Amino acid sequence: MPSKPARPAYFPTLAVERPDIAMCRASAYLARAADAHAARHGLGVGQHLVLKMLDTVGPCSQQVLSEELRIDRSVMVSVCDDLEQSGFVRRERNPDDRRSYAVTITDEGRERLAGAEGTVSSYLEETFAPLTTSERAQLTALVGKLMQL
Repeated sequence: MPSKPARPAYFPTLAVERPDIAMCRASAYLARAADAHAARHGLGVGQHLVLKMLDTVGPCSQQVLSEELRIDRSVMVSVCDDLEQSGFVRRERNPDDRRSYAVTITDEGRERLAGAEGTVSSYLEETFAPLTTSERAQLTALVGKLMQL
């Protein structure tokens, strides 16, 4: 029986020539992994991030959440709607600006966040297993530089 011709390994060459494409593919891989991890805790990635930010910094407007978490404003409305329906956040008129709402995490939201956060370390360890600790730090620094954090 004739052997199958070897499949060309083109992507490594492309990744060197086009780091933007390599980053896009890596981002898509990481997004799928993050979605799967968050879903195991009954949250979307955006929902998890919103709960984490609210727990850390306190009540915020949807606009601030959107800007800080780099989530499109129209998507943020849906994220907050879903979190509010689940009882994880509440929206109240912002006392400093009656035209906006302050989003606040609830006790139930803190509980859900704690459950999700409890597995983040092992999720990150598994997802970034091919990289050494030093490489992970370097990657974090480089991505931060690209994003101008």
